[in-house]
Amino acid sequence: MSIDLNQLSLILSELKQRGAMLVAVSKKKSADEILQVYNAGHKIFGENYVQELTEKYEALPKDIEWHFIGHLQSNKVKLIAPFVSLIQSVDSLKLLKEINKEAEKNNRVIDCLLQIHIAKEETKFGLSFQEAETLLHSAELNQMKNVSINGLMGMATLTEDEKKIRSEFRMLKDFRDRLQSSNFKLQTLSIGMTSDYTIALEEGSNMIRVGSAIFGERI
Repeated sequence: MSIDLNQLSLILSELKQRGAMLVAVSKKKSADEILQVYNAGHKIFGENYVQELTEKYEALPKDIEWHFIGHLQSNKVKLIAPFVSLIQSVDSLKLLKEINKEAEKNNRVIDCLLQIHIAKEETKFGLSFQEAETLLHSAELNQMKNVSINGLMGMATLTEDEKKIRSEFRMLKDFRDRLQSSNFKLQTLSIGMTSDYTIALEEGSNMIRVGSAIFGERI
């Protein structure tokens, strides 16, 4: 195991000063590794795969706040709907409808973020700005009582060009701010990972998703 609790402490200290939240990305990490971070006082973890998340939920303390941050298929929503705290990767109205349906079955309101495609990479998922705006204004969304859209999530292009990364983050922040001015309550801006979270914080992120800086590189 290569848990870096000193790095965890440094990141949390920086985020506290900025009023931002850390999601410790624990995909492909064992329950024992997660417990090390949990026992150090951190209880917010992000997972990318439904089966892995459900197994960890069963095995680990129930006060952990689980975020789903990967691409989510509609037919798997039912598996995480009873317990997930936040679904960060909503990328279609179809998916949102399914989350609402399964949340209603579990007598819950599930918090969600809209994933926006800001990277210049076709392999990443997400809504365009126009698609997101259309969804937020849709009559169908107004009828959904068991989901709450609390903000936006995005991933920058995987590049060493900091100017490009900064531009993509700033574009998403500006879009979120414009929606806020139209009375949409989108408090959360989830941008920034291990390689670029410092830039993201400078550009207004209030939630970062960091894995390898805490858990070590994935094999």
